[in-house]
Amino acid sequence: MYEKLRNIRNEKSITALEMANMLGLKTPAAYYKKETGTIKFSLEEAEKIAKFLGLPIEEIFFKTEVSETATTEG
Repeated sequence: MYEKLRNIRNEKSITALEMANMLGLKTPAAYYKKETGTIKFSLEEAEKIAKFLGLPIEEIFFKTEVSETATTEG
């Protein structure tokens, strides 16, 4: 699930209908399926969302924490 996206959308008071319209989806339900992770966003959709929200794509769709195994030498 794209919890970060949902939080940003809610903070900016943007409805699922507005997001669906911006992406060219027919219904808010189609958008919710993507936001909940049932259906994946395409790269093109992710880019549109980032531009619409005025944020870098990485800030919305990628986790910033690094795993412990990635930082320790074995």
